[in-house]
Amino acid sequence: MSRGPKAVALDLSQQAQGEIQRLLRRHGTGQALVSRLRIILACAEPGATNLGVATALGVSRQTVALWRSRFAAHRLPGLVDAPRSGAPRSIGDEAVERLVALTLEEAPANATHWSTRAMARRTGMSQTGMSQSAVSRIWRAFGLRPHQADTFKLSADPAFVEKVRDVVGLSLAPPDRALVLCVDEKPQIQAVQGTAAAFPLRPGQAERVTHDYRPHGTLDLFAALDVKAGTVIGSCKPRHRSVEFRAFLEQVESSVARDLEVHLVLDNLKTHKTTLVHDGLVQHPRFHLHFTPTSASWLNLVECWFSVLSRRRLERGAFSSTEGLEAAIRDYIAETNAHPKPFVWTKSADAILASVGRFCTQISNSDQ
Repeated sequence: MSRGPKAVALDLSQQAQGEIQRLLRRHGTGQALVSRLRIILACAEPGATNLGVATALGVSRQTVALWRSRFAAHRLPGLVDAPRSGAPRSIGDEAVERLVALTLEEAPANATHWSTRAMARRTGMSQTGMSQSAVSRIWRAFGLRPHQADTFKLSADPAFVEKVRDVVGLSLAPPDRALVLCVDEKPQIQAVQGTAAAFPLRPGQAERVTHDYRPHGTLDLFAALDVKAGTVIGSCKPRHRSVEFRAFLEQVESSVARDLEVHLVLDNLKTHKTTLVHDGLVQHPRFHLHFTPTSASWLNLVECWFSVLSRRRLERGAFSSTEGLEAAIRDYIAETNAHPKPFVWTKSADAILASVGRFCTQISNSDQ
């Protein structure tokens, strides 16, 4: 009596057997593939029949025949499932377009912005109702983040264009035999200490610090960042008046080689423009001042260094005195100067001005 088509003969080389054994030993091999590999090894035994292999491994004869023939035709790649098309789309293009339009053009009732829950409820009022997860996927696909909002401030400086070209030009093409220093203050740095000990970092748990703290005074940091070298001249003062600023400029004067011109990039703080400061600069004619446009301190590269200092040393630091805080800042400046990493300015003045122009066009075309 016939028992079906004759089983396909399998001839496994030593290399193929070694590869199958390697896959069987690997922890990441899926159970489905493990079952198929065992079928192939059993079928390669002399005189092995589909029925005998099926009985020994506890699978159906049809399963053995399927993977035996797949391996004979395609070898190991034939044992891997082909990519599947997946479930058919349940949300059409019109529904997606409708959701995006609602997100961009309509505000929710009694709220400032959409949430996935509110949008799912809103779309549920129509025939294109969606789940929260569907709303979230579509928002991610289109880069929509209703829960986030950025702030901006445009400079009203009438000399904005000229100042941008001046400051950016110093970073991209500094003058010969000159040093470009970006100068600013970081005022009112607090020496604070938590009221309780912090819980240390553990697997699955971030470091935890108490919300309450004890203040131990403040100090002000004056800093000058060498644009080309990445080094910093710094000084901590109890206040940030023009007296302290002039004293810091004297420190800069004594720190820079005598044969170099010094170009200082500054913001428009009143402290930088007092008579006291002006009289001090008259005594140092090699100092040349370049002011950023108003409301455009982002052009001053020392702000980038202040940001790094805050993130890496100050924000999570515990200081029981201003002396301890000053020592930590001095150590960080020393570390910066021992291993300097200059901030590299890459965007040209033309590119910056074009970007600002496009943003202004967006504002003028909006409903606000």
